[in-house]
Amino acid sequence: MHTLAIDVPALLELRNIETYYGPVMAIRGVSLEVRDQQIVTLLGANGAGKTTVLKTISGAMDPQKGTVTLAGEDIQSRDPDAIARLGVAHVPEGREVFPFLSVDENMRLGAFTRHDDKIDEDLELVYQYFPVLSEQRKLAAGFLSGGGQQMLAIGRALMLRPSIMLLDEPSLGLSPRLVAEIAEIIKRLNAEQGVTILLVEQNAKMALEISDYGYVMETGRVVMEDTSERLQNATDIQEFYLGMKDEGVRGRRRWKQRKTWR
Repeated sequence: MHTLAIDVPALLELRNIETYYGPVMAIRGVSLEVRDQQIVTLLGANGAGKTTVLKTISGAMDPQKGTVTLAGEDIQSRDPDAIARLGVAHVPEGREVFPFLSVDENMRLGAFTRHDDKIDEDLELVYQYFPVLSEQRKLAAGFLSGGGQQMLAIGRALMLRPSIMLLDEPSLGLSPRLVAEIAEIIKRLNAEQGVTILLVEQNAKMALEISDYGYVMETGRVVMEDTSERLQNATDIQEFYLGMKDEGVRGRRRWKQRKTWR
């Protein structure tokens, strides 16, 4: 985790976004920003609206209200392929690799919007971050382990040469060893390649350790935000997201505790 000067410009901004699934409002006036070369995490329980935020940014869902701005340009309601061409790479929950295509073919599909002569060079660079995939580049992606498929999904997104990556639950279903490995790769990509990252995670401990800033969502709205360091030390975050309790108070029940946010 690194600290950036407050005058670093916001690469991505959401202002008062409202997005619906049919008649149901999934996110309620969400505002947030991601500064250039930051890792920002979005925390919250299942159903809080985190995935909907990412889908709204990448164009998979259209907001009914509000604006999404990338490098000063409004992008809300544009088609997903147009947003991808602007450098927004979305790695969805569940990996979604092409199981019958090889690892190499999956990787190259990430560069579908590019028409330059650096694709092979970038492919080898990505394989340096994921050496296990380099050894399996001819293998059908469906035969990879869950961790391998997650690495492939991130590597494929890197082939876009993104200005920002949207990562949805990259640790989901992985062993602690693989979670640590994925977290280290995310940190390296940010530090060495300057990739800006918006990270959605239920693993709050991992997310706060590698990010610069964090937002907490509940029932479709942002209820708390601060630097990741301060969030790690906040009583509410420790109690409800990091599983830490005050052992000095016997018999206190978690569900009777009130959060300080409203």
